[in-house]
Amino acid sequence: MEKIYTYDCTLRDGEQGAGIALSMEDKLRIVERLDAFGIDYIEGGFPASNPKDIEFFQRVGKLKLKNARIAAFGSACHKDVPADQDKGLADLLSCGAPVVALVGKAWDQQVTRVLETTLEENLRMISDSVAYLVGAGREVVLDAEHFFDGYKANPEYALACVGAAVDAGASMISLCETNGGALPFEVEEITAAVVAAFPQVNVGIHAHNDSGCAVANSLGAVRAGAKHVQGTINGIGERVGNADLLTIIANLELKMGRVCVGPEKLRELSNVASFVADSCNQSVWSHHPYVGASAFAHKGGLHASAIARFPQAYEHVSPDAVGNRAQLLVSELAGKASLVGRARSLGIDLEQYPKRVPAILEDIKQRENKGYSYESADGSLAMLIWSHLGQVKPHFTLESFRVIVDDYEDRGAFAKDAMSEATIKVHVDGKRVVATGEGAGPVGALDNALRMAISEVYPEVAQMELVDFKVRILDENVGTDAITRVMIFTRNGEHIWGTIGVSENIIEASWNALVDSIEFGLFKLGK
Repeated sequence: MEKIYTYDCTLRDGEQGAGIALSMEDKLRIVERLDAFGIDYIEGGFPASNPKDIEFFQRVGKLKLKNARIAAFGSACHKDVPADQDKGLADLLSCGAPVVALVGKAWDQQVTRVLETTLEENLRMISDSVAYLVGAGREVVLDAEHFFDGYKANPEYALACVGAAVDAGASMISLCETNGGALPFEVEEITAAVVAAFPQVNVGIHAHNDSGCAVANSLGAVRAGAKHVQGTINGIGERVGNADLLTIIANLELKMGRVCVGPEKLRELSNVASFVADSCNQSVWSHHPYVGASAFAHKGGLHASAIARFPQAYEHVSPDAVGNRAQLLVSELAGKASLVGRARSLGIDLEQYPKRVPAILEDIKQRENKGYSYESADGSLAMLIWSHLGQVKPHFTLESFRVIVDDYEDRGAFAKDAMSEATIKVHVDGKRVVATGEGAGPVGALDNALRMAISEVYPEVAQMELVDFKVRILDENVGTDAITRVMIFTRNGEHIWGTIGVSENIIEASWNALVDSIEFGLFKLGK
């Protein structure tokens, strides 16, 4: 089975999508999750374009990745500027990323009307930039921008741009369908021409979804000989988005006989989709191919009757193959297997408790119906399982809490004068403790108050740091009575775990997630 290399652009192209904003911790968690999933290349963004991306490359280089290579993204040197004197190329080198994705114009109209330079100078810019970066020890991917438009307008020049990069030492050529307007038969035909012209280099595809064909275009390129595919998780990105890398991977592995991450990792597909969506404070579209909640949902009547006898009648692949499930007719055994596998990843051996598994599954189902989601909330899921196994003895119990917020008139864009004060009454180690904490917000104040109350008995809480907090309104149609889902991520050294709380009251939901985060951390420490 032929290997097709995967190249993820979520942290660069994906973050350019409307409404997408990732924190530093989000970006690093996504890198670690995609690396564990088996993605080959992860593009991190523009070095030196903003403080967050500068810090990202500093921190991502310290991660112990097993599969992925980190790529920095930038442009070829400026016109009339030697490569070794170009600041942008210097930034790409100084960030330390082992791979550089270099944008080079491949459409003659873009060269003359946007870059406002000659066609010959553009070829020089591509060639010198690639040679300079390769000479500095970097693996270089040429992003041939607007390649398909360029090829249709002037095929000789578009191929000359690719040739300039290949001759200078680029290891991969990414044919960018930048406008998203090409159709699959066009992409397949043009990709085949490039593969034939440059058999010595790894040709790939980078597609946008403006015409709804991004995934189909990517698959067509592979049919024509492309060896790597680029895309974003869940297809997020500018305008209507990029090619969905997860859908591409599933189609390549299950339908086209190629290998991207392998069948074992492919079972994590739905989890990866939800993990990244949660990090973006979004939900996976329920009708999303392969990974959506309704991707294998069946109503009653003829469909339900037929699928009970012959699942292939209405399921083009097995839901288990991509870590999803049929909503109505999933077998009890398959449900158990999924839960047992997830518990095993948390260090819990449910095979020792076969009679407890159905009750745990039913509890999870009921909670998810009320708004819980455990894809990223590994800490809360572990606490739920442990409680069913009778292994949870709370480290503290709440009597009550109260939160006060003081604010003063300040209409500045970065107003910071609001302060919160939380008073909690808890019982810990047989004693009643009252503690008051302050913070910029109510959750921070509750966190500080809880730590003050229990730190004498459990000094280990000092090692736990609340690193991220996300709020999602689950039913926007009922206004202030809407159910609120709160996700909290906590770090203890190199380990990060997520916990969840759901309530009509955002403070109560936050408290429940906060309690799970502290309890899980103490349990993991053997307390």
